[in-house]
Amino acid sequence: MSATTPQPHLPEDDQLFRLLRQLDTAPDASQRATAQALGISLGRLNAQLRAVAEAGLVRITDRPGPDKRQRYAYALTSRGAAEKARLTDRFLARKLAEYDALHAELTGSGSGFLSSKPRIQVMQNHHAPIQELYVSPDSAQKLKREAADLPSWDLTPRQICDLELLMNGGFNPLKGFLGKDDYEGVVENMRLADGTLWPMPITLDISDDFAATVEEGQDIALRDQEGVILAILSISDKWIPNKAREAEKVYGADDIAHPAVNYLHNTAGSVYLGGAITGIQPPIHYDFRARRDTPNELRAYFRKLGWRKVVAFQTRNPLHRAHQELTFRAAKEAQANLLIHPVVGLTKPGDVDHFTRVRCYEAVLDQYPAATTTMSLLNLAMRMAGPREAVWHGIIRKNHGCTHMIVGRDHAGPGKNSAGEDFYGPYDAQDLFRQHQEEIGIEMVDFKHMVYVQERAQYEPADEIEDRDNVTILNISGTELRRRLREGLEIPEWFSFPDVVKELRRTSPPRSKQGFTVFFTGLSGSGKSTIANAIMVKLMEMGGRPVTLLDGDVVRKHLSSELGFSKEHRDINIRRIGYVASEITKNGGIAICAPIAPYTATRRAVREMIEAYGAFVEVHVATSLEECERRDRKGLYQLAREGKIKEFTGISDPYEAPEAAELVVDTEGMDVDYCAQQVLLKLESMGLVAG
Repeated sequence: MSATTPQPHLPEDDQLFRLLRQLDTAPDASQRATAQALGISLGRLNAQLRAVAEAGLVRITDRPGPDKRQRYAYALTSRGAAEKARLTDRFLARKLAEYDALHAELTGSGSGFLSSKPRIQVMQNHHAPIQELYVSPDSAQKLKREAADLPSWDLTPRQICDLELLMNGGFNPLKGFLGKDDYEGVVENMRLADGTLWPMPITLDISDDFAATVEEGQDIALRDQEGVILAILSISDKWIPNKAREAEKVYGADDIAHPAVNYLHNTAGSVYLGGAITGIQPPIHYDFRARRDTPNELRAYFRKLGWRKVVAFQTRNPLHRAHQELTFRAAKEAQANLLIHPVVGLTKPGDVDHFTRVRCYEAVLDQYPAATTTMSLLNLAMRMAGPREAVWHGIIRKNHGCTHMIVGRDHAGPGKNSAGEDFYGPYDAQDLFRQHQEEIGIEMVDFKHMVYVQERAQYEPADEIEDRDNVTILNISGTELRRRLREGLEIPEWFSFPDVVKELRRTSPPRSKQGFTVFFTGLSGSGKSTIANAIMVKLMEMGGRPVTLLDGDVVRKHLSSELGFSKEHRDINIRRIGYVASEITKNGGIAICAPIAPYTATRRAVREMIEAYGAFVEVHVATSLEECERRDRKGLYQLAREGKIKEFTGISDPYEAPEAAELVVDTEGMDVDYCAQQVLLKLESMGLVAG
C-alpha cells in the first residue's frame, strides 16, 4: 500500500484571501511589512507562506540585495490567481448579504440587491466595478517571464475575442473557458453547473496534435497571432465534445448552412480545454483605440456622468435613418441614455468590414445629442445564434453597465437554412429574452420595424400606422441597399445620411469596378485550366483591371511545392489559393482559380475569405468521370485504378460536387470558346464586367 502525500494545511478562506490579496498587491514588500499588514506574527506568516507555496498558489524566489529583510519576492501562480478570484467572489457575496441583513434590521425591508429566487445571480450595482481576471502589473511581468517555458497555444481570432471578454469582465461570471460539466449544462439548458444562467459555450478548441501534448492539471500559455503571451490557462478539463449535439441544442439544427455550425465542424479544433484564466495583458488594438472601453471603463464613465439608466443598441451593420429613429424612441421609452455598442469582432461572413462601419457610425454621431449618447466598440465574436445570442448579448451589456437593451426582430439571425427557411422565428429572440430578463438584470426594449411614411416625411413603427391604406410607405431592405450600391444606383436621403452613403460607396464601388474571383472546380481533366486560360485572355482583352490566373499545378510549383496529396495537404493548398485570390480581389484585381478543390467545406472557407472583399463566382466544370478518364493525357487515372496513386479524386477519394455554384458547364462536346463565353455572360449578368 503506497503512502499518500500529506496535503498542505492552508489558512481558512478569509485569511487565505487576505494573504493572496496582499502578496498580489505588494509582492516586493518585506516579510515584516506583510505580517503587519495582515495583523499576524512573522512565525504565523512563514507557516502560511510555506503552505501556499506547497499548494502551488504562490511562487517564492530569492532576491539578491543588501537588505536581508527583503530576501524573497512573491508572485501568485495562475492557480493562485484563480483561487484569489474565487475567494473574492465569496467575500463580496458575504459582505453583500451582511449589508442586506443590516438594511432589513434598520429599515424593515431588504436592500433589494439580493434576489429571493433560487439559482439567480446576485444583482450587482450597474455602476460598481466588476471583477477582472488580470493580475497586478508586477505579477504580470513575473508570470510573463515564467510562462515563456510553458507549452503555448496560438489563439485563433475568435478565441482572442473570447479571451479579451473573459479577462476584462465582459463574460462575468465566467472565470475562464468552460469545463466539461459547465459546458454540458450550457449546451443542454443554458446554465452553468451551479445553476447560473449562461447561454453560450465559451470553450478553447484545440487540435488533436496539441491535445496530445497537454494534460489536466497543467498550465499553458495563451498567445496572440504575433506570439505575445496574453494569459495562462490552468487546465481543469480536456475532452472531445459531441459537436452534433452542440449544434442541435445551441444553434437549433446541425446544419452547416449556419455559419457557426460550419465553423464548429470545419474550422474549430476537435478537442476542448477548460480551466481558469490568469490574465497577463489584453490584446493590442491599433484601430479606434479611443472608442474601445472595458466594462469597468464604461461603468466609470456612466458613474461620472450620473447616467442611472442606459439602453444599449447592439448592431453589426451601418446606421441609417431608421436606426436613428429607432434608438431615439427606445431611449425615450426607457427614459434612459443611449449607448451605441456595435460589434467589431467577428460577425457574419459577408458583413461590411468594421473599419467602414465605424467610420459610418462616427458620421452619424453628430445627429445624436452628445449629452445623452455615447458610442463604444465591442470586440465580440458573434455566433449568430438567434434567441440564445440575444440572452448572451443581454448579459454582456449588463456587465458593461447597461440597464436596458434593444432586441431586434430576428436578432442575430444567420439567414436561411439548407431548406431555404429562416433558422429562427422573427420574434423567438425577444420571447426568450423576455423569459430571462429579470435574471439577466437588464430590461428589454422591443425593436420596432421602422418604415418611412412619405406624406408625413417621417419614420414610424410599421405596426402603428393606422391609415396605412391612405399613405405611401417606403422601405429599403438590406438586400436592396446592397443591390443599389453594387449597381451604382441612387440611395435616397430619406433612407440614409449622405456621409454614410459616401463611406459605403468608398468601400463598395459598383461591381463593374470591384475586384472579384472566378473559381473553377471539377475533376482532373474536366477542362478547368483550359477554360480558365481562355477567360483570362478575354478579360485581359477587355482591360480595366489586372487579371491573375492561379492554376492548381502552377500554384503547387510556386507556393505549395512541399505539400503532398493527402486530404490535409490538399486543403492547405486550396486555402493558400483562396488567400492569394482574396488579396487580389481586395485590391481591385481579378483572380481566376482552377484547382480541383474536391471538398465542400474548403470551397466554402475560400468563398467566405474572398466575399469579405468582393464577388466569388464558383464555376463547376461538371464533365463526367468517364470523359475525364478518356482525355487522360498524363495517364493519372490509369495509375490510380492500378493503386499506384493513392487518394486520387474521383477514384479512391471523393469529389463533392457543388450544390449551388453560380454556373455549371459541361465541356463534353463543347469547344473552349463556347464554354468561356458562358462564363463571360454570367459575369456580365452579375454586373462584374460591362456588357
